[in-house]
Amino acid sequence: MKKLVLIALFLISASTTVSAQDLKWYTDVREAITVSNKEQKPMLMFFTGSDWCGWCIRLQNEVLKTDEFKKWAATNVILVELDYPRAVPQTPEIKSQNNELQQAFGIQGFPTVYFTSAETKDGRVNFKGLGKTGYVAGGPSAWLSVAEGIVHPKKS
Repeated sequence: MKKLVLIALFLISASTTVSAQDLKWYTDVREAITVSNKEQKPMLMFFTGSDWCGWCIRLQNEVLKTDEFKKWAATNVILVELDYPRAVPQTPEIKSQNNELQQAFGIQGFPTVYFTSAETKDGRVNFKGLGKTGYVAGGPSAWLSVAEGIVHPKKS
């Protein structure tokens, strides 16, 4: 009986883990660029202070962790998280990469979500900005409406 309970608990926790990891959030921007170009999707670059920024945490909980966002993101963008934590350790490489990108994109506040495509030529990365947003009140549908307008702008 104990074995059955343990097996059941294992299966439940395994299925929860899989659903929580539906989307891949890249932290290495070069890897994300490669995938973005291969799949011909723009990158959604999420500049966040994950362990101290209240609006970042709110955006995560109200939008980025919802099924509606996950469904949209899976078909429309490559996800990149650029985190600037205060208490969570990061490798020097990630810290350096994130600081360079913060300066390159002129990020002054968190959260900022920047949509971009990029190509690498002769070892240099050229970004093509599509637009940016931050926290949008109104839940996932309001936020996704703004994101959709950036990723798939209406042609006049």
